[in-house]
Amino acid sequence: MTGGMSASKGPLFVMGVWRSGTSLLYSLLNQHPDIALLYEGDLPLFWPLFLGRRRDWPSRWNFWNSALDRHQLTDTSGQLGEAADIRVATELACRAYASGKQASIWGDKSPTYSGRGDRLARLFPEARFLFIWRDPADICSSIARAGRSERWFRRTGMLNRALFACESVKKDYDLLARNGVAIHQLTYQELVGNTAAAMRGICEFLGVSYDPRMASLDGADRSAIYPGEHHDLVKGKDIRAARNRSEVLSPAIVSKLARYKNLWAARYGADWPLAPRAGDSAFGKPGLVERLADRVACTAYRLRDSAVMIVYCFAPLSLLAAYRNVRNTHAIVPMSSAKHGGAI
Repeated sequence: MTGGMSASKGPLFVMGVWRSGTSLLYSLLNQHPDIALLYEGDLPLFWPLFLGRRRDWPSRWNFWNSALDRHQLTDTSGQLGEAADIRVATELACRAYASGKQASIWGDKSPTYSGRGDRLARLFPEARFLFIWRDPADICSSIARAGRSERWFRRTGMLNRALFACESVKKDYDLLARNGVAIHQLTYQELVGNTAAAMRGICEFLGVSYDPRMASLDGADRSAIYPGEHHDLVKGKDIRAARNRSEVLSPAIVSKLARYKNLWAARYGADWPLAPRAGDSAFGKPGLVERLADRVACTAYRLRDSAVMIVYCFAPLSLLAAYRNVRNTHAIVPMSSAKHGGAI
């Protein structure tokens, strides 16, 4: 833990890679009566909406990932549409959700924030951050399994994105720590292996009393979580790690993961919770050409994601709806697959 704060008010952001336990952590955090986080609201990423005075941003945000619908938020008074910038808009939306349970700690959990910790800290200098770590090989295996039933996880370059998101989250953590931002970290193994102790540590960090309900999924509100088989565990009653299953990654991916884990173990050492789980030394480390090619590919994927988000910000909603209808009809997939802008 770094830079803890005594006050319990204000924004909290959960940082982690897809399939690293962020959904489980979110569900347990929201069991506390004084904590109410959005589930993958991603609103701070929609800053282009506020380059001009756009009163329709709530509708566009909801069209992007059904955030208003999933969190049962309404804007009958038009208050949200009056927000003049992304910071105010994010705070209004988060506080509106938190007011439903009269919680003072509001915020969001989203893997899409990887690599954007500095932006969040600049938008919200008083924010606190929770980081959760999971071994990259376990993350990629889980993504591959999730892709069997969920189209979004089958996107081109998804494993590349996840691999480099692991390092992006590490860089976020280091940058925030250097700047004195309030941060706390835990591992997926700690969360599922000793849930009560993990949640007690978080409560101490946040300056709130521990609530025993935080160590159980019983009665947890998971209505904002997207439907799909890949969320079966978090929507169940018991907290448990995924069962060991046969290897789902190709030998090429397994060896690449081992090389990068070796690289990061050497680069970060004991400063990264994942360092003790380095890859097989027989694989060595990725060479310069491999690192460059992988990094270029990752940058291209992220630029593509940003371009899609910008389209959602400015294209006519009627045109976007028509395109989504045609695509989903031909793909024969549920609308839930539209999350994170995956519908265009």
